[in-house]
Amino acid sequence: MIAVGGVAVTAACGGAAAENPAVSGSGEVPAAPAAPVPQEIVLTFVGDNILGTDTNFGAATSLPTLWAESGSDPNYFFQNTKSLFASDDLTVANLEVAFTTASDKIDKGPGEVYHFKGDPALVGTLTAGDIEAVTVSNNHTGDFGRQGFDDTIATLEGAEIDYFGEGFKYLTELKGLTVGFVGYQAWTDSDELRAEIASDFADLRAQGADAIVPYFHWGIESTSEPYDVQTALAHFAIDSGAAMVIGSHPHVIQSMEVYNGKLIAYSLANFAFGGNSNPTDKRTFILQTRLHTLGDAVNSVDFRAIPTRISRTESFNDYVPTPYPSPEKEEVLGYLNSLSPTSGGRISAEFGPVAGA
Repeated sequence: MIAVGGVAVTAACGGAAAENPAVSGSGEVPAAPAAPVPQEIVLTFVGDNILGTDTNFGAATSLPTLWAESGSDPNYFFQNTKSLFASDDLTVANLEVAFTTASDKIDKGPGEVYHFKGDPALVGTLTAGDIEAVTVSNNHTGDFGRQGFDDTIATLEGAEIDYFGEGFKYLTELKGLTVGFVGYQAWTDSDELRAEIASDFADLRAQGADAIVPYFHWGIESTSEPYDVQTALAHFAIDSGAAMVIGSHPHVIQSMEVYNGKLIAYSLANFAFGGNSNPTDKRTFILQTRLHTLGDAVNSVDFRAIPTRISRTESFNDYVPTPYPSPEKEEVLGYLNSLSPTSGGRISAEFGPVAGA
């Protein structure tokens, strides 16, 4: 068996065909394997989506109430981003809610704690919004125990939304490139977590992954800079072969980094976020990466950040993420660049190279 152009063919071993292996026994010349064609694959990432509420929140301004007021329109939340998501190859979000009717909350100890759940019917808004895959590795999909988590997985499967994290892996083929996704809650940098990451990456490669993307849930809330656990694990993931690293949890934008030529987005902030009816900082961004591939190889990666507000209005949260117009767009890009010195000022709403010209 000889690999030619990525296709396995059988070599002749005797007789006339051995003298002229390009000629078949019928006298016909077989078609040569098609040469791989350069492709562009666009992956879109967004941050924390809480498609539900905490039952202790005021009902009048909650996400379920505003959705009901829309007539439970499946297009409501992502009406201003759907066209962008529909034009890419894959859109990935952090799903930070339990889709369940269970009522038994897990004990989170003393202090201010939250338990988020949403009507399973809300899963249809992901489908309507062209969000094809979600990470379930975060601190809220398990808010209603094993039953709530299992209900969430069953709801996603029923809606044909792909998922990863909490032990689940996701492999998908996009224009000839097999991409693997994994998710982690990463509150400490431990030998156990590093071993899990290394094992997951090896397993994905064994299953044919050409590129691996980990999505981490980590960091300190309301801080604009990553701390040492985040940077150490992000660098470890890149050194272990990740094509890029995505993160969320702080509920605000954090810096981006270029490390060994690979992109790290430490926190994408909130998106369709039912966790707060009026957060002070409503800034977020949609991250798009464009992979230039040839067959099963990624030759280079471009990226862009699309500045977005989690609501159509600044005065309250209507749970409809909306890209900023100018001049707010440029202000958010300036802020992102100021946080991200290793990006070389290249963070833009237009695609540009991760590693520089």
